[in-house]
Amino acid sequence: MPHRITIIQGHPDSDGEHLCHALANAYRSGAEASDFEVRVINVANLSFPLISSAEDFKNGPRPACIREAQSVIRTSDHLLLVYPLWLGTMPALLKGFLEQVFRYDFAFEPDASGRFEKKLTGRSARVMVTMGMPALGYRYYFGAHSLKSLERNVLKFSGISPVRESLFGAVDSVSHKTRQKWLQRATRLGAAGR
Repeated sequence: MPHRITIIQGHPDSDGEHLCHALANAYRSGAEASDFEVRVINVANLSFPLISSAEDFKNGPRPACIREAQSVIRTSDHLLLVYPLWLGTMPALLKGFLEQVFRYDFAFEPDASGRFEKKLTGRSARVMVTMGMPALGYRYYFGAHSLKSLERNVLKFSGISPVRESLFGAVDSVSHKTRQKWLQRATRLGAAGR
């Protein structure tokens, strides 16, 4: 069971009125009630450049906020990533953040044989995604391709496993009762450190 949990709030609007914020807050409440240490990275509050070349990805400078995020993630047992689905994938700001953070010597590194050493083993993660479309449509009709890419090509490629997911669909049309059930579920997941 994890001791330190880091929540990566990936909604690019820092206004706390979005469902992403409510889910993260509910998860945090549950985790803290179970005596987990919880840290939060609000991507919307960070300022960093986008990576624009392979050389930049490998050797480019890392802003202080990125180095701090790497330190927080490195000392975590479990990550919660929360973001809305925009144009079928995560918002550009979160993608830019992940490209800055999950770089060589932090997340993975090529070894002498040409394979990649996974640098973040021993950690688990949950990804919560909110969306306007029904969650079943995203998962089965669209194949949840962007979520699978995040799980396989970023998190698991870096050694983070298991990676679990929670999808919240048709968010603009659900009842207050359904929203409350979602928040209760997030609280339970936080309490369990999952």
